[in-house]
Parts: sequence; C-alpha cells; structure tokens
Amino acid sequence: MKEKLIADIEQQMLKVIDNSQLQVLHSTLCVCLGNYDVQESGQLQDDEIEYVDCFLAAKRIEGCSPKSLSYYENTIRKMLEMLEKSVKHITTDDLRGYLSDYQSRHNSSKVTIDNIRRILSSFFSWLEDEDYIIKSPVRRIHKVKTAKTVKETYSDEDLECMRDGCREIRDLAMIDMLASTGMRVGEMVNLNRDDVDFNERECIVLGKGDKERVVYFDARTKMHLQKYLDSRVDDNVALFVSLNAPYNRMNIGGIEVRLRNLGKNLGVDKVHPHKFRRTLATMAIDKGMPIEQLQKLLGHQRIDTTLQYAMVKQSNVKLAHRKYIS
Repeated sequence: MKEKLIADIEQQMLKVIDNSQLQVLHSTLCVCLGNYDVQESGQLQDDEIEYVDCFLAAKRIEGCSPKSLSYYENTIRKMLEMLEKSVKHITTDDLRGYLSDYQSRHNSSKVTIDNIRRILSSFFSWLEDEDYIIKSPVRRIHKVKTAKTVKETYSDEDLECMRDGCREIRDLAMIDMLASTGMRVGEMVNLNRDDVDFNERECIVLGKGDKERVVYFDARTKMHLQKYLDSRVDDNVALFVSLNAPYNRMNIGGIEVRLRNLGKNLGVDKVHPHKFRRTLATMAIDKGMPIEQLQKLLGHQRIDTTLQYAMVKQSNVKLAHRKYIS
C-alpha cells in the first residue's frame, strides 16, 4: 500500500517536475514514510479522468473509423476489467499474464494476440505521452512472431467461372467492380450512382479515415454496370440495391453472403469480397506495376500494407533468376 501511495504522488507531480526532481521526491517519500504504516481508507479517485474515453477521443480526431474505435474500446476495457487495477499500477508482468491467459481461454491465434498487444501498446503509449503514467508497461512486450502464410487469390478461371455463373446482372456488375477496381467492399456499398464517371471509367470512393481517392474500372465493368443500372426500376441513389422491393442499399453482409453462395454453387473455394482486392494487387505487381502506384490505387497509408497484399508468382521468380543471375 505504501508503494502504491508513493506511485500516486509521483504521478500527480509528474507534470510539474523533471526526472532529477522526481528521483529526489521518490527518495524523500521513502524516507519520510519509512516508519509509518499506510492503510487504504477508501478507494483512490482514479476515475477523475476517464482515460479510455480521452484516448478514444484522441484516436477519433486522428481519423479512426467507428469500427476501429469500437474494437479499441472493447479490447482495452476487457483488459481493465480483468486486471481490476488502475492504469497507473498495471505492470508489464500483469499484461504478459493477461495476454497468456487470454490466449489459453479463447484458444486465440498469434495474430489475434498481437492485435491486442498492439492496441494496448497504443493506449499506454498515449498515456505516457500525455504524462498520465511515467512509462508504458507494454514497451518491453515485443511483437508476437506469426507464421507468414501465402494468401489465396482467384485464378483467371475462377473469375470467369463466377462471371458465367451469375444469374443476375447486378451480381455480374458487382464482381466486375470488385475485380477491376480493387476497392474494399465497404467502399463499394457506400457508392451512389452519381459517384460513377462512365466517360473516364472511374469513381470516387471514401476509404479508411474518411479519405477520398479515385479508383478505375475496365470496359467490361462499364458495360455490365450500365446494363444493370438501365434494368433498374427504383429511384434509390445507391449504386447497388437489393433485387426486390423496397430496393434497399446493399450492405457488406448481404454481398458477402451472395458471393459465398455463388462460390458454393460453382465449386469455387472461399469466395469473399476481399479476395478480389488481393487478386488485383497480386496481378498488378506480377505485371510490373510500381508498388507506389499500387499503394495509391488501394488507398494504403503505409507501403508495408501494400506489400502484404501483393504476392509475386513463384514462376516469375524463377524466370527472373534465369534472366538476372543464371
């Protein structure tokens, strides 16, 4: 209890004294309180500042999406509820134990555990930057090493099989749109008819962080998309709507289910909207598109993210070896 009291006093003084003064204060408190027994008479007022809400407000200003903010909040609050400690008193060992216990209880993958570590690191680093704590307890918890798996992409045969298997012109237009633009499915469902420029074969999408960017589609997509729009009898402004009245805007879940069922009927494994994006990135790199241009096309903030999407075919590595080395 005495150490806890000293730590609280140091935290309160952190904003007005430097490190050398903090060391003197620590020594003084230890000496002055050395002959006293300290007992807790009531709960410390650690909730004077709602740290989590302040952190989320900061991330919101930085442009984080509501989905990301919700993920951050759930992850941090679960940790605080489990540890039952003030953020000022959480140690590195506490967090290591929490991550280990979480992995055991939920049988979580290493990727999931590293995502939790990354969010906690962001939270405690923010607390440190704002001088709410002296040092982040996550600083000594290193990135979890995960096995790198080769992500699957669609073959040319898969894409043609799905196109041939579409019974609705809407589904054909959706597949072409995803395959030729590489846009996220969340970006596609938010598109309106007026967002599409058929003359330039391009449209403006709102990506992560509310950042607009231009994406491009090919002639086949233009033809199928125009045919789909001409066939519609509704006045909904949305680019893609349900097949039946009241013709509501399609949502992410609806598109995922539609594509998954299409894949099952055709015998195409793991049909998912995001796989179209990964396929486009791989194809672009394979054909020599500069990675910086692909980064801009996909709307990635960091080029490392683009590299994770794009894979180089092993056959081309063999040809390059013969050309440049053999």
